[in-house]
Amino acid sequence: MNCKGTLIDLTTPKVMGILNITPDSFYDGGRNDSEQAIIDKVKQMLDEGATFIDIGAYSSKPNAEFVSEAEEIGRIIPVIDLLIKVFPEIIISVDTFRSEVAKAAIEHGAAIINDIAAGGLDNKMMETVAKYNVPYIMMHMRGNPKTMQSLTQYDDIIKDMLYYFSEKVNCARSLGINDIIIDPGFGFAKTTEQNFEVMNKLELFQMLELPILSGISRKSMIYKTLGTTPQESLNGTTVLNTISLLKGAKILRVHDVKEAVEAIKLCNAVYS
Repeated sequence: MNCKGTLIDLTTPKVMGILNITPDSFYDGGRNDSEQAIIDKVKQMLDEGATFIDIGAYSSKPNAEFVSEAEEIGRIIPVIDLLIKVFPEIIISVDTFRSEVAKAAIEHGAAIINDIAAGGLDNKMMETVAKYNVPYIMMHMRGNPKTMQSLTQYDDIIKDMLYYFSEKVNCARSLGINDIIIDPGFGFAKTTEQNFEVMNKLELFQMLELPILSGISRKSMIYKTLGTTPQESLNGTTVLNTISLLKGAKILRVHDVKEAVEAIKLCNAVYS
């Protein structure tokens, strides 16, 4: 991956730390509500071994509150500016499905666009990513955060997802996007059972010959299965992160960086 001239080798999996700057995210909403809290959180994640920091200013949890484009930009740009000032070498990913937010973020120093809709909610997104020549994370989702949980009917979920990604990748390639990462979208337009089916067959997505990002950190597929809460889901997250690694994931997107880095180190020790 070429991130603003820095080449990231994904031969060894990497960790993407989550920085939510929304008041309503399912796990850490409202925690990062001051400059110092943001700096402290990002410093901790970088010190623990995060390669990327993924900033989100619009919660994508089911039935999330609507945020205007102007408000999303107003939330995210000051944070990008702050982090680049404090951590000049930081590699920032921006979690957005809007091309104007992506454009503003890249112009202020973001290096990656992480799009939950793979261009499906903004037909200018891929053109924008291609224009600025940044890596593009495309996720599998149907509908939008308000409707996705009603769109879980599949003939064969793995085949449907592979077809979805094939179309999206072809479109991205035709526009000249070089670095593409695929995200199966655990929790997005999928039942709990479907999430586990996708995890069970995650290695099949390697046929796309692209890096796979696994984002299961503290999600409901863990805490509903265990009968706990997001706050009690770190151990379950580590278990599924480990399974993801064994099935070929190259990026773990997580709230808890230290434990994800440890999972990578131990998997590498086994296979080296």
